[in-house]
Amino acid sequence: MRLYNSQSMRVEDLEIRNNHVGIYVCGVTPYDTTHLGHAFTFLTFDILVRFLRHNGVDVTYVQNVTDIDDDILRKSRELGTTWDALGQSEIAKFRQDMRDLNAVEFDHYTAATDHIPQMQELIAALIENGHAYVSNGSVYFSVATDPEFGKISNLAPEEWLPIANERGNFPDDPNKRDPIDFILWQATKPGEPFWESPWGPGRPGWHIECSAMSMTYLGNTIDIHGGGYDLLFPHHECETAQSELATGQKPFSRYWVHVAMVDYQSDKMSKSLGNLVLARDMIEKYGSDALRLCLFSNHYRHAWEFRDEDIEPWIGIAQTITRAATAPNPGGSSTVDVQVQHDRFIAALNDDLNTRLAIAQLREIAGRILGAQAGTDISSAQATLRTLGGDIFGLTFSG
Repeated sequence: MRLYNSQSMRVEDLEIRNNHVGIYVCGVTPYDTTHLGHAFTFLTFDILVRFLRHNGVDVTYVQNVTDIDDDILRKSRELGTTWDALGQSEIAKFRQDMRDLNAVEFDHYTAATDHIPQMQELIAALIENGHAYVSNGSVYFSVATDPEFGKISNLAPEEWLPIANERGNFPDDPNKRDPIDFILWQATKPGEPFWESPWGPGRPGWHIECSAMSMTYLGNTIDIHGGGYDLLFPHHECETAQSELATGQKPFSRYWVHVAMVDYQSDKMSKSLGNLVLARDMIEKYGSDALRLCLFSNHYRHAWEFRDEDIEPWIGIAQTITRAATAPNPGGSSTVDVQVQHDRFIAALNDDLNTRLAIAQLREIAGRILGAQAGTDISSAQATLRTLGGDIFGLTFSG
């Protein structure tokens, strides 16, 4: 299999070691429900996990939930509820959305607040190694101490601060030595939840959460680290810097896989902008099969814009594939041969998850089944369709 590695900026052979692949995917911050951008990201990795397992690879699939965060605190205050009650409610909604999208269960679904000791251990190591400093009860990573900072995103130093500022950085924090330094431990503020630490009561920074959680379940070097493209910088850059310098182990991740953004109404679909198409609404109206087919008529690395009318053709296509997979088999002396389509489907997913071409093969197999002459055995072709479309592509055949 070949996958695009964001760090090298090229498609590479996926080297599988000891028949095992550990995959860590950055999950949601639970203060709103699942939108199509989330679904596109997480179902991309769902197909990847399914495909690897189909090929006999032992996969450990980890996804986190950032259950303590500035946005959760802000949203809980707006709603007049507690941060943890809001988080639990939204996590339950997200997980139900994933089940209704027929996504495989994670081997580990990890909450940041369950891994505070591991985070503090990493922070202590960074302070001891001279890569972090304590300032008024908070702890910051010193970017200047990492000569390789920027190697994951391939951004020039002059690009770091403007992008980081758009994505949660506070450059005017008076406790920082440098505006680009990022927080590892944030001193408590009045009315906010806190945990005790060697540096005083507070809560973890965003980046250190994922380092601690990924290492807990996958070790100091993981195989595939994934998420949305907007996490490439600063989140994944910061993760790499702090992880490698805390443990002395390189690389932090062997492959970086990022899923492109989904636009809606001429802008990136996001909770902050409010231009959301909720997965729940689409599932209830169109079904998960049509939604999956619509999403993955686009390649995971190419940004695209969802339009409300886009899903309409896929309703009928999902129904056609379902009819083909579930049609009674008349039996007979001849059979429907779909080996060519099977091989093309496998080759498509081996080629950097080319889901568009894979869907074309599912449609071709369905057409051959439904177009078979009387007295033709379609059972083998149906079995192939159920394997490729169901086991690997995640269709339920209820469309």
